[in-house]
Amino acid sequence: MKNVSKLQAILGAKCPRCRQGNIFEYSNWNLTRFTATHEYCPVCKLRYEIEPGFFIGAMYISYAMSVALAFASGVAVYVLGDDPDLWVYLVIVTGLVVVCLPLMFRYSRVLFLYMFSGIKYDEHAAQQT
Repeated sequence: MKNVSKLQAILGAKCPRCRQGNIFEYSNWNLTRFTATHEYCPVCKLRYEIEPGFFIGAMYISYAMSVALAFASGVAVYVLGDDPDLWVYLVIVTGLVVVCLPLMFRYSRVLFLYMFSGIKYDEHAAQQT
């Protein structure tokens, strides 16, 4: 089996233990089901939600991503638009945050799972099932 780096696994939203199984049931582009998460890894059978309410902590990461995106897009509008009217800021910043919401939701969960679950990579996890 091919070795997948931690960064590749995070970007691909893969299981932190085997780095092969998908965390989410549907692709990023399925906007009606972007929140659907597998309960168990389809490859190594790891339970993703370590305890009830585990992913509530991911809201803090999602909030930080939203603030960073709003700040960066606000600065970009200011610099590129030569300080336009307030409505321009509101439309562009709000639009970007809404458009990026599915990705921020997903990657906040993935990052939270990788950073705070305590699950370590096991290259033999996929072979044990």
